Amino acid sequence: MISAKKIREIFLRFKKANPHPTTELVYRTHFELLIAVILSAQATDKSVNKATAVLFQEANTPEKMLALGENGLKKHIKTIGLYTTKAKNIIATCGLLIEKFQSRVPADRDALESLPGVGRKTANVILNTCFKQPVIAVDTHIFRVANRIGLAKGKTPLEVEKQLMKVIPDEFKHDAHHWLILHGRYICIARKPHCPACLIRDLCGYGDKTV
Repeated sequence: MISAKKIREIFLRFKKANPHPTTELVYRTHFELLIAVILSAQATDKSVNKATAVLFQEANTPEKMLALGENGLKKHIKTIGLYTTKAKNIIATCGLLIEKFQSRVPADRDALESLPGVGRKTANVILNTCFKQPVIAVDTHIFRVANRIGLAKGKTPLEVEKQLMKVIPDEFKHDAHHWLILHGRYICIARKPHCPACLIRDLCGYGDKTV
């Protein structure tokens, strides 16, 4: 684990380089983001954005998407991995949103996780991005980055999430999710991370080993 001083410096640099980070998923409403995040599991944001660009023109509310049905939805998302299961979950989620939540995306973790296809990670993305809550959704990028650079050491996403919430200063918690994802996606990649281009290399034990 690295020191609190280094952790603060890491996030100061992230903030200076990218003051207003956000998701790379394209959306206009809370509902659209919820659907996009469900679709993004084990898929790239690029592939999701390509599919939803057409899908959301036809169905951008729970009612309209429910009217598509599973088969109608599959036609729009068949280029995305696990599309059959995702279509089933999304249609079921739309039904519950209409029935229990007045067609609105709830701002409550338990309510979100009651929706088919929505686990802790997806709920955290919605709580953070839509409702500005200081939570961290630990995906494969954040899990790798946190363990690699010493922000958190854990064997499960939940362990890493809990540690990150303890060590990241409150002023950075809301944006930390996006900074870490972007860092893992473009710099601290799984194989051969781009250490020479890393703005926190001098604060990272892993980076020192690559000199």
